[in-house]
Amino acid sequence: MALDPPTMLTISIALAAAAALYLAIEWRTVRESSLLYWSAGFATITVGCTLALLRGNGHLLIGIWFANGLLVTAHWFFLLGVARFTETRLSRAWYLIFVVWLAMLLLPEGPQWSKLMFLANSLLVALPTLRASFLLRPHGMSLSVGAVQLRFVLLAHGLFYLIKMVPPLVPGSLIDLAAFRGEIIQVSLVEGAMAIMLIALSMTGTERYRREQQIARLAARDPLTALYNRRALEVRAPRLINAVSAARPGALLLIDIDNFKLVNDLYGHTAGDRLLVALSEMIRALLPPSALAARLGGDEFVILLGHASPERVHQLGSSLRDQFQQLAAQSYATPAAVTLSIGANLFDRPPASLAALIEQGDQALYESKRAGRNRIRLDDRTLAAPAAD
Repeated sequence: MALDPPTMLTISIALAAAAALYLAIEWRTVRESSLLYWSAGFATITVGCTLALLRGNGHLLIGIWFANGLLVTAHWFFLLGVARFTETRLSRAWYLIFVVWLAMLLLPEGPQWSKLMFLANSLLVALPTLRASFLLRPHGMSLSVGAVQLRFVLLAHGLFYLIKMVPPLVPGSLIDLAAFRGEIIQVSLVEGAMAIMLIALSMTGTERYRREQQIARLAARDPLTALYNRRALEVRAPRLINAVSAARPGALLLIDIDNFKLVNDLYGHTAGDRLLVALSEMIRALLPPSALAARLGGDEFVILLGHASPERVHQLGSSLRDQFQQLAAQSYATPAAVTLSIGANLFDRPPASLAALIEQGDQALYESKRAGRNRIRLDDRTLAAPAAD
């Protein structure tokens, strides 16, 4: 099959339509707006390439001006999708692209008309494409393979359109948009089909990676408090507890809400959930850098510290107890005070497992509750010192 202009346009139509359909299906599944914009971009290319075929029948206004305008619009949709993906706010100045294209209607038809249209189209496609590539730069954060690929595909595509602006400026160069004549037009059609395929693959890979990352984050978080769940804590804790030493002890604080059932019974489970969320926010606000916090289940929470000391543990525990008791007393009147009991242990050697460490904290928590609740029980296992309340 000869790669003549109608054939290349037909290939582009098929590729763009397939990409638009696939991205639309993905959008219906995950509702990411970037997918919707990218799908709209490929759908616009599909329509534009279809209209471009009409120029062979003499419909020059539709087949050239309108079709090329849709190509510009498609790349503008790509830019919008990348902006949504990177959570970037675009300037309203980008809407001037369409004003410039509408102004192309005022160009007088003549020997240079095809070259001027070719120049304008190349510039208006290159600008949003290069801007989209710029938005995908790392910003100090790692990007997925798909996002990196999309960035460089868009960069190459945008640079190609800038390079396309050179031939029309060369005296004697042949550019005839009506008949698809001119070597640069032939090259553009081939590059367009390849770009559609590469951009589509990169976009789907980019969004798929982000969706997988979101799923992984959700799987690691408690759905109510957004703290780590126990499974995530078990994955992250070994690096912290294996780094402890005599010079840098670690500490575990096991936290339980006293009389929490009274809040649920008197005010409902929604009130209880609000109290759990409030406690998680207090923990997050007081959590030192590199420390870990998780909700083990129910009204039980755990904090894992590195480079700890008895004073640091007591300070953190006391701050939590005071803040929580004040909030609970102001929000929910109960026959018995709703407070925090905390069992903590300080260690300078890695425990056999996280479960063994939590079991030690549970013993300290039991002693805290048995001693009257609303207190901290610290077992210092580094110096074999007597436990202190």
